[in-house]
Amino acid sequence: VNLKNAVTRVYGATTIKLIPSDFTLQQNFPNPFNPSTEIRFDLPSEGYVNLSVYNMAGQKVRNLRSSSMEPGYHAIIWDGTNDGGSKVSTGMYFYSIETDGFQDTKKMLFLK
Repeated sequence: VNLKNAVTRVYGATTIKLIPSDFTLQQNFPNPFNPSTEIRFDLPSEGYVNLSVYNMAGQKVRNLRSSSMEPGYHAIIWDGTNDGGSKVSTGMYFYSIETDGFQDTKKMLFLK
């Protein structure tokens, strides 16, 4: 099956959803943000996804997703907390996605 041309049809509804043709990591919105931001990404095929947030020193502060995901358009909300549940400091952060055959990183600004 060629997933790049696949179409999901929902019978009894008017929604037709195309599966993206490319891996994409979007810029978070809003940016700068407080208290939360949305990170969107597109997956053209099923696979393992690791989406994490890092501080300026390159230390991982939050793992947002580490699991297998279906192809499609996805969004994850980050509330500005670390893996321990504490609010992070004001400043620049990076979010990075890794899948089979794709990796991208973008920056975002958290303001208190």
